[in-house]
Amino acid sequence: MIAALRGSVDEAGLTALAAALAPALRGGGVVHLRGDLGAGKTTFARALLRALGVGQRVKSPTYSLIESYQVGERALHHLDLYRIADPGELEWLGLPDLADPAALLLVEWPERGGAALPPPDLVVRLDHAGSRRDFSLTPASARGADWIAPGLDAAVQT
Repeated sequence: MIAALRGSVDEAGLTALAAALAPALRGGGVVHLRGDLGAGKTTFARALLRALGVGQRVKSPTYSLIESYQVGERALHHLDLYRIADPGELEWLGLPDLADPAALLLVEWPERGGAALPPPDLVVRLDHAGSRRDFSLTPASARGADWIAPGLDAAVQT
C-alpha cells in the first residue's frame, strides 16, 4: 500500500490540497477527517465539496450533525460528530442509508462514531503548525491508495 502523503500548508494550500484530491473522489468512498479543534477539518471539507461541484453554501454540520448535497447523481454527505457522546446516537442519522458505495462520506471527529461508521478509505489528519497546518493523507483501503497515487503530491505545493 502507498505510504501517507505528508506536508505543511497555509490555508490556501489546504484548499488546493482538497481541490487536487477531489477528482479522485468522484466515485464515492469514505474519508475520515482527524485533528484538534480549529485544525482545518471543516475548511478542508468545504473546499473538497466545492471542488466536487457543490454550488450552494456549504454549511458546517456542527449542530445538524450532517449536511447532504446532491451533485448530478452523486450524493455527498458531510458529518461532524464532535457533539456525539456515544456512537449509539448515530443510529437516528440513518448511516446505513448513507453508506451507498457511490456516495462520498466525509466524517469529522470519526473517533466519536466508533464502529457505527463505515471504515475509511482515506484518513486525513490535520495539525496546527503555527499559521500553517501539517497534514497527512493515509490510505486505509486499496481505493484510498488509488486516490493518493503518484501525482497528487505534485499537484500540491508544500
